[in-house]
Amino acid sequence: MFESAFLEFSVLLGISAVMGLLAVQLRQPLIVAFIAVGILVGPSALGLIESSEKLELLAHLGIAILLFVVGLKLDLHIIRTLGIVALLTGLGQVVFTSVVGFFIALALGLSPIGALYVAVALTFSSTIIIVKLLSDKRELDALHGRIAIGFLIVQDIVVVLAMIALTALGQSSQSGDLTYEVLMVLIKGLLMLVVVALLMRYLIPPLLSRLARSPELLILFAIAWAVLGASAGYMLGFSQEVGAFLAGISLASTHYRELIAARLVSLRDFLLLFFFINLGANLDMSTLGLQIVPAMVLSVFVLIGNPLIVMVIMGYIGYRKRTGFLAGLTVAQISEFSLILAALGFTLGHIDQATVGLITLVGLITISASTYMILYSQKLYEKLAPFLGVFERSTPFREVELDQQPMAQSTDVILFGLGRLGMQIAQSLQTKGLNVLAVDFNPELLQTTAQHGVPTRYGDAEDPEFILSLPLSEAQWVVSTLRERPINLALLKSLKESGYQGKTALAAHHQSDSDVLVEQGADITLIPYQDAALEAVTRILQLSKME
Repeated sequence: MFESAFLEFSVLLGISAVMGLLAVQLRQPLIVAFIAVGILVGPSALGLIESSEKLELLAHLGIAILLFVVGLKLDLHIIRTLGIVALLTGLGQVVFTSVVGFFIALALGLSPIGALYVAVALTFSSTIIIVKLLSDKRELDALHGRIAIGFLIVQDIVVVLAMIALTALGQSSQSGDLTYEVLMVLIKGLLMLVVVALLMRYLIPPLLSRLARSPELLILFAIAWAVLGASAGYMLGFSQEVGAFLAGISLASTHYRELIAARLVSLRDFLLLFFFINLGANLDMSTLGLQIVPAMVLSVFVLIGNPLIVMVIMGYIGYRKRTGFLAGLTVAQISEFSLILAALGFTLGHIDQATVGLITLVGLITISASTYMILYSQKLYEKLAPFLGVFERSTPFREVELDQQPMAQSTDVILFGLGRLGMQIAQSLQTKGLNVLAVDFNPELLQTTAQHGVPTRYGDAEDPEFILSLPLSEAQWVVSTLRERPINLALLKSLKESGYQGKTALAAHHQSDSDVLVEQGADITLIPYQDAALEAVTRILQLSKME
C-alpha cells in the first residue's frame, strides 16, 4: 500500500498520536490506545501494516528495554523495609489468583496448558501503570502506595521466574526430557548469575566511571548492554526478557542507575508502542468475538478477586481497611507482562492465537476499568466503607505503631503535610508557643519530624474516619500544606461533617484553586510561590524606601 517502510511508519505514528490523545482525554493508559491502533491498522480492519518484520524487531527491542529498566530499578530495599507485607501480599495474591484462575479457565473450556497460561497471566499487575497513576495522585509516598510498589516488585520477580520455567517447559516438550532440561536451565542460570556477579564486582564500576564522562556514551552503552543481555539470555536457552532483566540488575547497584533509567524511560515507552501495535495487529477479530464472555468472566475475577485477597491478607497482617482497599485496587488489572507472557507462550507453541486474544481482551477490559477505579478510589471507598469492616482487625496494630501520639497537652493547631513548607510552619508555630499536631501519610517523614520534637500522627487528609479521631474540639486552626484541590475539598467536607468550629488555612497551586477553597469555607488560602513572591517584592520595596 505504501511506497516505503518509512512512509508506512510515519502514518502509523500519526494514527498512534491521535489515538493516544483520545486515550488521554478519556483518562486511559496509552496501552489501551496502542492495542486499538494495532487492531485498526491490522489485517482485520484497514490492513495498513506490511513491514511486519521491522515492526516485530522494534517490538522485541521495546521488551528488552522494558525488562532492562525493571531490573535497573529493582529496589530490594523497599521489600526489606516493608518486609512481611510485601512478600505475603505479593506471593499470596499470585498464588490465589493463579490457582483460582486456573480452575475458572478450565471451566471455560480451555486446555490445561492454555488454562495455565491464562491463570499465570491474571496474576501480574502493571507496575508502569500503577506507578504513573499513584504518581499523578501524589500517593507514591503514602503507606498504601509504598506497599503496592513493594508487592509489585515481588510480582516482577515472579514473572521473570515464570518466563524461565515456561522456556524450560518449551524446550522439554521438544526434547521430551523434562528433568534434563530443568537441570540444564538451573546450571546455565547459575552460570549466568556468576558471570553477572563477577562483572558487577570487577568490570562494570570502573567502566561506567569512564563512560559517565559523556552522558550520551553512557546511555548508548546502557542500550547496548540491555540488547546484549537479551541476546545472551536467548543464546543460553532463556528468553530474551530474562537476559535483559539480568542486564538491568547488573547496573542496579551503581551510582548511575537513576540517570540511566530516567533517560531510557522515553525510549522504552516509544519502542513499547510497536509491541502493543504488533499485538493488536495479530489479533484474529473473527475469533475474538467468541472470547467476549470468557473475557468478561475472567475480568470480573481480576477486578474483584485480586483486591479482595489483598484486603484479606493486609487486614490479617494488621492494616486498616482503608489502606488494604487502596492497595488492593492497584492489582485490579493485568499487566503488560501478561501480554508479553502470552506472546512468549505463542512463540513456544504452547498456546494458540485465540488464547493470546483472550488474554489481550482481559487486559483491555481490566486496564480500562481499573484506571477509573484508582482515579476515583476515594469516592469508591466512601461508598463501600460500611461493608469493609470485615477486612480490619479490632486493633490495626501496624498502623497504630506509626502514630507518634503527642504528650499530655492541648492541641492548638493540626497541620497536614510535612514537606519543607509544612515542617517550617510547624516549627515556627511551636516557637510562638502553640502546640502543633502534625499529620502525614509518609512513615519516613513522620520519623524525621518526630525527631525534631513535633508530635505526629500517621493519617490521610482524605480519610473521614481518621479526621474524626483527631482532637478537633481543642484545635483553633487546621492547616493543610497539601496543594491538591481534591484533597483539601475532602478535608473541608470532613471538618464540616465533624462539627469543627475552628478556622482553616489551606494551600493551593493557583489562584483558581484558592477561589474554590474560599467558596467552600476556607478562612485563609496559602499559595506558596505567589506568597513568597509578594513577600520578596514587599521587602525589596521597603529596602528601596530606606535608601
